[in-house]
Amino acid sequence: MADKSNSNEADSGRRTFIKKSGMALVGTSIVYPSGVFSASGLSQDSKLKVGLIGCGGRGTGAAVQALQADPNTVLTAMGDVFEDRLETAYSEIVKISGNQVKVNKTQKYIGFDAYQKVLDSGVDVVLLTTPPGFRPDHLTAAINAGKHVFCEKPVAVDAPGVRKVLEAAKMAKEKGLSLVSGFCFRYDNAKRATFGKILNGEIGDINTITTFRNGGELWYKERELDWSQMTYQMRNWYYYNWLSGDFIVEMAVHSLDLMSWAMGDVMPISAVGTGGRQARTHERYGNIYDHFAVEFEYANGAKGYHFTRQQAETSHRNSVDVIGAHGSAKINVGRQYEVKSHDKSWEFEGERNNMYQTEHDELFASIRSGKPHNDGEYMAHSTMLGIWARMVAYTGQTISWEQAINSKEVLGPKNEDYAWDYDYAMPPIAVPGKAKFI
Repeated sequence: MADKSNSNEADSGRRTFIKKSGMALVGTSIVYPSGVFSASGLSQDSKLKVGLIGCGGRGTGAAVQALQADPNTVLTAMGDVFEDRLETAYSEIVKISGNQVKVNKTQKYIGFDAYQKVLDSGVDVVLLTTPPGFRPDHLTAAINAGKHVFCEKPVAVDAPGVRKVLEAAKMAKEKGLSLVSGFCFRYDNAKRATFGKILNGEIGDINTITTFRNGGELWYKERELDWSQMTYQMRNWYYYNWLSGDFIVEMAVHSLDLMSWAMGDVMPISAVGTGGRQARTHERYGNIYDHFAVEFEYANGAKGYHFTRQQAETSHRNSVDVIGAHGSAKINVGRQYEVKSHDKSWEFEGERNNMYQTEHDELFASIRSGKPHNDGEYMAHSTMLGIWARMVAYTGQTISWEQAINSKEVLGPKNEDYAWDYDYAMPPIAVPGKAKFI
């Protein structure tokens, strides 16, 4: 699900910026030469069949953007656990994309196994936009099936899931498959330019990074009489950590991804923090927190700080401040992008783009060119930063990177228990000092 509730850039941008050995490549959309579709040997003019797995608002938007990215794409299969959600998405996509939608009744799949039916339907590319608790298994199945993938963020809700995603990403490279992440800020022109300067050393070695993601309340769906416990939790998936990972994983992880980007995607060595529920205390909010504050420490002594809350009637902030040995960078998302060093000052004044569209443009360009693009490692590690932050807040303990990434804690029921009549008991709300690290 895309993060639109508290961003000034809900309708703009995406990424393909990777730092290598201190050098940064910065640009707008990458233009690839004409070529051959690598996985299936299709020509430049051949149709690419797209399948949508997860038909909420983010899935609907991603499908439209995928169809706009390449004139020879068609949507041929859709899957969701809820029929009403699938039909709503279908109607909206048809309104915008018209005859690029070729989904007949037999290719509308409903149920917990709908993802596999979409993969088996003959699609070339899949869009994974379900709640993130399902992402590791869906991604693994997609790569096993030889599909190119757009994978929304976050990519997991626990460390075993992250490890599974890392394996899938490695497999995608071996198979020559493109894997593009939903960490949309990395596809935004202004951020690419700004982080390019940071990574090229214009402010010197980084000492501290401070990120804020503060906002208000989100949606909630009132329980209906015929809903089972599983149905209720699935309809309100955001508030259950086995489905969302908690809001620091589902939404605020964008800020942690920016922190990681500035550090060249080098992982910290240790984390400590706090969090809890002060305002969002009603049982309808499931078992997630409403605020977190976390400190990450890097091997070189740099510190990364992240503060986030979702509380009604509070001030909003979405910012990144980077302090280096020779200057600083300041990002107020959607408004301000500036870099200051001892001898000069720079502010982004270039062309703005729709980051959501750019990521699909670059995905399909990479497929057509036969030059696969793979965001797998950084999308897994940025997700893990959110999971790690949740771990230290839930337990109240200082936890190392090695402990966090090797955690054995698995959230949610087993795959074989996915059924509407399965009464999955919500784990208790974590109490620091009592909740145990596993």
